[in-house]
Amino acid sequence: MSSKYRIAVIGSGDASERESRLAEEVGREIGRQGAILVCGGLGGVMESASKGAREAGGLTVGILPGMDSKSANPYIDIPIPTGLGEARNAIVAVSGDAVIAIGGSLGTLSEIAFALKARIPVIALSTWDLDEARLPKDVRILRAKDARDAVAKAIRFRQRSGEERSL
Repeated sequence: MSSKYRIAVIGSGDASERESRLAEEVGREIGRQGAILVCGGLGGVMESASKGAREAGGLTVGILPGMDSKSANPYIDIPIPTGLGEARNAIVAVSGDAVIAIGGSLGTLSEIAFALKARIPVIALSTWDLDEARLPKDVRILRAKDARDAVAKAIRFRQRSGEERSL
């Protein structure tokens, strides 16, 4: 592989304790696998995932809604201020080679939609249930049973596809 694999983790900025725990486990596994974690850079699922990745020696990137890089959670290595508000959801969603969705509300749903529209696989971990009959046949939503399964599915997708996307 010529570049590091990027896994976007999406979910609520106001996560439940369970979602935060799942996100931290996902982040930790991403770090262990040597992938780059991309997220919205703020609190909740984003902060928990970043914490897990950082503790496992991983690299974290936060795509921020505002212009202040200091608004990033303390576990973000590379803050990217956009000034785009919620429109930055599109950037988060397409910055990953795969997306792991944990819990979430309407912002998370928008990121899922952006990823699916870009034909980026979404791994669902305790998040939205979508009517898959309405999706194009080449769009992938994979259900995961836990954090390790979610990251393994994200990585297996890349190995199966044999292709690398670049930004």
